[in-house]
Amino acid sequence: MSGQKPLFQRVAIIGLGLIGGSLASAIRRHGLAVTVVGADRRVDELALGKELGVIDEAASSVEEAVKGSDLVVLAVPVRATRAVLAEIKPWLGPESVLTDVGSTKSSFVADVEAVFGSLSPRVIPGHPIAGSEKSGIRAANPELFVNHKVILTPGDGANQSDVVRLKALWEGCGATVLTMSVAYHDEVLAATSHLPHLIAFSLVDTLAGEDQNMDIFRYAAGGFRDFTRIAASDPVMWHDIFLSNRDAVLRVIDHFTHDLDQLRTAIAQQDSGTLLRVFSRAKAAREHFSKMLSGQAYVTNNTEKQVTFRLQPGNAVSGDIRVPGDKSMSHRSIMLGALADGITEVKGFLEGEDSLATLQAFRDMGVTIEGPDDGFVRIHGVGINGLQAPRGPLYLGNSGTAMRLFAGLLAAQPFDSELTGDVSLSKRPMGRVADPLRAMGAVIDTAEGGRPPLKIRGGQSLTGMHYEMPVASAQVKSCLLLAGLYAEGRTSVTEPAPTRDHTERMLSGFGYDVHRDGSTASLSGGGTLTATNIDVPADISSAAFFLVAASIAPGSDLILRHVGMNPTRVGVINILRQMGANIEVLDEREIGGEPVADLRVRSADLKGIDIPEDQVPLAIDEFPVLFVAATCASGRTVLRGAEELRVKESDRIQVMADGLAALGVESEVTPDGIVIEGGQTIGGGTVNSHGDHRIAMSFAVASLRAAGEIEVTDCANVATSFPGFVELARGTGINISAEGAE
Repeated sequence: MSGQKPLFQRVAIIGLGLIGGSLASAIRRHGLAVTVVGADRRVDELALGKELGVIDEAASSVEEAVKGSDLVVLAVPVRATRAVLAEIKPWLGPESVLTDVGSTKSSFVADVEAVFGSLSPRVIPGHPIAGSEKSGIRAANPELFVNHKVILTPGDGANQSDVVRLKALWEGCGATVLTMSVAYHDEVLAATSHLPHLIAFSLVDTLAGEDQNMDIFRYAAGGFRDFTRIAASDPVMWHDIFLSNRDAVLRVIDHFTHDLDQLRTAIAQQDSGTLLRVFSRAKAAREHFSKMLSGQAYVTNNTEKQVTFRLQPGNAVSGDIRVPGDKSMSHRSIMLGALADGITEVKGFLEGEDSLATLQAFRDMGVTIEGPDDGFVRIHGVGINGLQAPRGPLYLGNSGTAMRLFAGLLAAQPFDSELTGDVSLSKRPMGRVADPLRAMGAVIDTAEGGRPPLKIRGGQSLTGMHYEMPVASAQVKSCLLLAGLYAEGRTSVTEPAPTRDHTERMLSGFGYDVHRDGSTASLSGGGTLTATNIDVPADISSAAFFLVAASIAPGSDLILRHVGMNPTRVGVINILRQMGANIEVLDEREIGGEPVADLRVRSADLKGIDIPEDQVPLAIDEFPVLFVAATCASGRTVLRGAEELRVKESDRIQVMADGLAALGVESEVTPDGIVIEGGQTIGGGTVNSHGDHRIAMSFAVASLRAAGEIEVTDCANVATSFPGFVELARGTGINISAEGAE
């Protein structure tokens, strides 16, 4: 017993099989209820449960178990549920919570409504995604639910305090608790659990009927044994599940049968393109399975990981490194390669979660993409009008760039689409792309406040227009230019200050004419893209952390290779040089229309400056780490005109100010910027990055000048833009470790 305060006084477990017994045992071990009483028709199992300490009391009847219990858990076979509910009904108190552990939720709700007449607010269906090949009360395991999912499917009218208590009970057993609708649960489980079991049963049965069945099974490879292992599951239980979840199972069988027929046809007709597209899409889907269920909470995604950086005061920074590929260009290379005619090969592709989400979204729209393999991707373009309707929402993880650019690309497609993202992305404003797209003729629905998800209606005709951007934003500009590919007439965008121009450069690289006149970029719709090869340079936004690190840590000397030097991206270098940084640009060259160079940076005495406003859009993503540089400089640094920072993955101005304050550094936050007095001592302490990867990495750099240990929490999203950051940083001399990382 853990000694924690019990969540329930008396819990009745009806059915002491593996799940019921394990739940009873876990509740007792962790002190989650005062008393756990069991009921089971198998008298010997019930007595054994009491003897083994799985339950506190063995009830002689359902009446004895249920009366006086404030939580009743049905752990009986699915097909027995209605009969057991009828037994329970007379004895269930008005304040009692009723739940279950069954694999199908629609059938449980139907049984409750049939017996009780309606779904009470105190009925909360549940399903632990856990199990074992063992069965019976002897297999009861109080650790069975640790690090497993439990899905609750409360109705709209469910008592929320009861939902919270039941959620806490399962969490107390070590599980991660998620919620979804009854219908969605059954669809998900039909696809991910029920269909695989059905196929395994069917395949083994079919092969067992072959004349040479002994040889078939004798020489079966490991993959066959692994896949068909689940055919050893309880036939009666699965018989019940398939009949109870009939409609959802039939839908997924029909879907699978249709796709299997397409593969048969492709093999018969030697259609290598279709086979390669399906196989490469499936391989990637399996590798990144957490992105496949439309961003629903049923799967583990990045927001559920708890990664903490621990940093000790640092040393000099040195080495010869290359940071990952430019994220902005990685996104765009996939987008334009997919829409081009022919095969595009990309080197240096950033294999971070944001870029992979973009890649997966195009696979979901019928584009064959090979890789990524050590930064190499081969895209089999489908042409500008060749995208296919995705089967469900396109999940874009944490990537605001992807969502805004996809909005432009999808606004004129013939099919409906929906763009979703993780918790962080779902809080970010999308009205500034949705509004001008609507002015072009798009039909887009957003959630409250113009936030995701974005639901885009297909079949709309867009008309080109001129748009004067109120705030400089490369994402908005790119979104409208991509929509302009499909619009009638000319689309032009004027920006109030220069922003990164990767979209314009890359469109030109794919043979699409983009006219640039001062601060205005324009193009005409109706053209085509021709496949090309792209070598993505190292991301200057990622390089920025090391530029600042080597500048502030005494005795540092660091070389950064193949860094993108696009004039619209070098604000961080310009600003650091004005502060006195010692940055040398070596071997300048142009690759694929983008300027590239190697950078050598050595430690220097930095000075505070008034950051020129014309440099702000050119360094918008690099300001968090520039705040660290300002803290280590002598004199005052003033930033103005940076409102854009407040609507990034976090409010980067306020979050950085809060983090600095946690380390004893004072600053003055203004509506559009910040004032930092340099020369302050960076102390030790704990900083909350609020899930913002650039905040987390910036405070890793700050540790180089810290007086004590720094702990940075909520760092899982560093993988979205900079995979391998911890290892690379450690290799240069930053004393960093990551707790909770896989």
